[in-house]
Order: sequence, then C-alpha cells, then structure tokens
Amino acid sequence: MSIFLNYLKVFAVGGLVCAIAQILINRTKMSSARILVLFLLLGIFLEGIGVFKYIQEFAGAGISVPITGFGSVLIKGAKEGAKIGLLEAVTYGFKNMAGGLTAAIFFGFFFALIFKSHSKKA
Repeated sequence: MSIFLNYLKVFAVGGLVCAIAQILINRTKMSSARILVLFLLLGIFLEGIGVFKYIQEFAGAGISVPITGFGSVLIKGAKEGAKIGLLEAVTYGFKNMAGGLTAAIFFGFFFALIFKSHSKKA
C-alpha cells in the first residue's frame, strides 16, 4: 500500500506542475518557451532558498523530472562550484546535469532514426 501512495504523490505533484503549465498556456499569451523558462527559474529559486529538497522528499520524481528539477540540479552544481572559484561556479552546474542531458540527446537521436517526422496539417 505504501508504494501505491508514493506513486500517487508523484503523479499528483507532477500532474499539478503540468496543470499549472496548461493553465498558463490557455489563460495567458505566454509562449511555451517562456513557460519553460519560468519553470526552470522556479526550480532554481526553490533550490536557492532551500525548499526544493523538501518538495523532492515528498514528491520524488513528480517534481524532479520536469524542468524544475533541471533548474535545481543546475543551481546545486553552481553552489558547489562557487566554493572553489568563479569558473567552477559556471561549469559545475553542467557537470551535475551531464548524465541527464546526454541521455536526452541519445534518446532523441535514437528515436529520430526510428520514426519519420512530419509537420502538422492545419
């Protein structure tokens, strides 16, 4: 039963993030790219003030898989690198996210080889 509740929490929080994005798309004139950046900055902000880890303990992948998690990892690395120097503050964020970014590029390329893309018909 406990695993079911964990899945429910992940689904609820991840769904809430997606629902907020959908509301922003439907109710505002913000483009998808601006909403993406907004959620990235939200992850950076929440990690910066120390709240993201508590949300992640509760929600797990529901908050860390969307772009908010990407922002969190980026700023976490920057904070680690800032203890060493300015250049490391810039590069450590990218070192922390290298695995996820590599996987995204690999799978994007892999699926591009398998499936044929086509444009939407209006």
